[in-house]
Parts: sequence; structure tokens; C-alpha cells
Amino acid sequence: REKRMEEWKSLQMKKKFGELTEIPGNQYVQEVTNAGEGIWVVLHLYRPGIPVCCLINHHLSLLARKFPETKFLKVIANACIPNYPDRHLPTIFVYYQGQIKGKLIGENDCGGTNLKIEELEWKLAEAGAITTDLEENPKKTILDMMTSSIRNSAIHYDDGEDSDSSSSDTDDMTNMG
Repeated sequence: REKRMEEWKSLQMKKKFGELTEIPGNQYVQEVTNAGEGIWVVLHLYRPGIPVCCLINHHLSLLARKFPETKFLKVIANACIPNYPDRHLPTIFVYYQGQIKGKLIGENDCGGTNLKIEELEWKLAEAGAITTDLEENPKKTILDMMTSSIRNSAIHYDDGEDSDSSSSDTDDMTNMG
């Protein structure tokens, strides 16, 4: 029983956070720079009313529960950085022990309005903020399907012209696979 209690206490120590927390801009230094030794921090700069910011806040709140050992924060961009341009939103910064380790700036970097939670999880894992059980980039399968589709349409493309050469580029591509 005593051993189980120690294991439980150890687990509780690791699960320090577990939620996406809103901070006022003036708490940035305290919450991010001085977060503590061995603490990863994911900070989302956002503005209410921007759809992709709302989507990322939703995803981050779920990821915060899944990865309670990482500190997940959100702050209204202008409260943290005066005159921060909306074109840079959403912005996600990843910090470790007060040092910036990764950043996603703008809608394209962050994944756009079709961003899946697994894609965001992968991006945060690449920066080191979390340890994911995903084995490969979920975006990769979409890119592979698109590349395959483009390759197939190139193979099946016929411009109707006869060629004097015994092989053409499309014949070479057809013979490859």
C-alpha cells in the first residue's frame, strides 16, 4: 500500500498542469520565463473572434489534458505584445526553461482552419514540448495521397500527339510502377 501511495504521489507531481490557462499579459515573465526547471511551456497568442485562433484554443485545451506535464497557456496577443499584427495570428511559442524552442507564426504555420488535433500534437512534439505516441506526421499521409494523385494524373495524361521516340516521359513513369 505504501509503495502504491508513493507511485501515485510521483504521478501527481508529474501532472502539474492539465488545462489551457488564460494569463494576463503582465504575467508573461512569471508564467513563461520563470516557469521553472524542466518545464515545457506552450504559449498561444491569439485574438478573440479569429476562427483559427478559436480552433487552436480548442485543440490546446484537449492537448493540455492529454499532456498534463506541459504548461499550456493562452494570452490575448496585444495584452502581451503591444500592436502585435493580426496577420501573425495565431502564434504559438514553445519554451523550455525560459528559452524559446519553437514557434509557429500565422495561419499557414499553425495549420489553417482545417487543422486536425493530431497535426498540432505532431508540431508540438517536433518542438519538444510533448512526447507523443503518434508514429508519423498525420499531415504526411495527406501529402502522400496528393502526390500519388498528381503522379497518377501525370501517368494517365495524354496530349494526343504522336512521338517519334520509342519512349516518352509518361511511358517511363508508367514502367516505373
